[in-house]
Amino acid sequence: MQDNHQGNHEETVLFRVEGEEVDNKARKILITVYQALKEKGYNPLNQLVGYLLSGDPAYITSHHNARSLIRQVERDELLEEMVGTYLDLAENKKL
Repeated sequence: MQDNHQGNHEETVLFRVEGEEVDNKARKILITVYQALKEKGYNPLNQLVGYLLSGDPAYITSHHNARSLIRQVERDELLEEMVGTYLDLAENKKL
């Protein structure tokens, strides 16, 4: 991950997570965690948003080792995967 933020609020901050393997890992973990939350009867969207905003792993069930899995990837990497996928779908007019 690279953050070239230097305190100047007039310039665009360059933010980049390096490595395609991070995307694949984040994607696999998000899918596994989503399925585990759904299986346990939770609203996966609400629980994931709670985790992403707070960093508190208590929002994620331990079912199927989901809580341990999600902590293997930084929250910013999870967000990048989610936003990237959303934008890809939007660009391809699937949204």
